[in-house]
Amino acid sequence: MRQISPEASVFKIEKAPYYVAVGAEVEGFERAHAAQIPVLLKGPTGCGKTRFVAHMAHKLDRPLITVACHEDLSASDLVGRYVLEGDEMVWLDGPLTQAVRMGAILYLDEVVEARKDTMVVIHPLADHRRQLYIDKLGAVLNAAPGFMLVVSYNPGYQSILKDLKPSTRQRFVAFDFCYPPPEIEAEVVVTESGVDIKIAAALVGIAGRVRNLTDRGLVEGVSTRLLIYAGLLIAQGSAPQEACAAALSAALTDDPDMAATIQAVVADFF
Repeated sequence: MRQISPEASVFKIEKAPYYVAVGAEVEGFERAHAAQIPVLLKGPTGCGKTRFVAHMAHKLDRPLITVACHEDLSASDLVGRYVLEGDEMVWLDGPLTQAVRMGAILYLDEVVEARKDTMVVIHPLADHRRQLYIDKLGAVLNAAPGFMLVVSYNPGYQSILKDLKPSTRQRFVAFDFCYPPPEIEAEVVVTESGVDIKIAAALVGIAGRVRNLTDRGLVEGVSTRLLIYAGLLIAQGSAPQEACAAALSAALTDDPDMAATIQAVVADFF
């Protein structure tokens, strides 16, 4: 039996992702990395958590491996498994093992979606030990220099059934994320979509109003990502109301009354 593992260069962030700091999150992340402390990012969908991690991986010159967590994610999916290759069984590293070996940043996106028993495998990596136990190999790996564990979740979807266990949560320092201030969010929309500042400001104004509808049955407000999508459609020639119908109201809800309410907000701006 033999082991196979991809090269670190596959995961390198070669081009700096666009990111505008809102507070001291960049400095805080850098200090956590230097102190070998794992980080938890909390915030609503589409507010920039994933982009921030990519930005920091580039800034720190570390490879980045991202795992989109889901309810069927198993420990083997993270650590690795034996697979048949020709006539022999070979060990294939999972993303967690790859990151530990190469000193990468491992980002577990929406970590509360993963099974709680799966998360136990990260515990020895998220404290002073910085070790990964691989039962199937009978091995203990020490994290290579530069390894960092980063997880994120959306508190808006938090429930008793989907929450981090205290034994997991208290292994991290946490940073709160939210939608950027209007002037910064408009700048992001301009840069990412190509629309002018007037249209970007109108889209951000719509978002501000629609985010207040969460107390009227809307599950979650407009993400910055959706504003960029609306801007991209407008930049490609869509009428603003048409772009907002596709990227905002139809994307956020299936309820016709709520969709009509959102479009009424859009009509106030366009």
